[in-house]
Amino acid sequence: MVAIAIIATAYWWNSGSDTATGPDAANELADGTQVDVAKLMQPGPLEEMAIGAADAPVTVVEYASMTCSHCANFHNNIYPAVKAKYIDTGKVRFIFREYPLDPLATGAFMLARCTGKENYFSFVEALFHNQESWTRTNEPVQALFNLSRQVGFTEDSFDSCLANQQLLNDINAVKNRAETEFNVRSTPTFFVNGKIARGVQRIEDFDRLLGGNSGS
Repeated sequence: MVAIAIIATAYWWNSGSDTATGPDAANELADGTQVDVAKLMQPGPLEEMAIGAADAPVTVVEYASMTCSHCANFHNNIYPAVKAKYIDTGKVRFIFREYPLDPLATGAFMLARCTGKENYFSFVEALFHNQESWTRTNEPVQALFNLSRQVGFTEDSFDSCLANQQLLNDINAVKNRAETEFNVRSTPTFFVNGKIARGVQRIEDFDRLLGGNSGS
């Protein structure tokens, strides 16, 4: 891969983006704790990535990391059922926010943002579906480039995206705000109408959180 991508990767490793900076983990808010919904829904530095009816009675906010295996499991195996049962039927508006746990996840989020709003979710899903191919390799930047080429990235556009300092700052700002204001500590962390739910990995858990059941 060209030098600019290597430089970008080196910057991520030294940016501190993989280290929590908010309240001590011992003070972590328990599942079911209600946060200030108005504050949670305040726009951040990046355009909100959301799917589902704007007037849905329930809003789910997920903070995820692209290198998180539990996030991949949710999006590959649980999210399709959640989407069909709750989002597509107008019951839930689903908001996806960046919480990179490491520099590689930060780079993946940068690339997803650079695909544009209309392609963001499809690229995120591709990254989750192919997570092992680009996270478990000695050449992760090259692996990300190979995957990115499938959605139209050239070497120039790939390097330009990863060199976007403002985009990097904004993604880190989203993460930092999640830590300091909403006590996000791990991924995936969900907020269901402002109530914290961490590490949801079963459709039955979503049924319980959303007041339904898997047979409805």
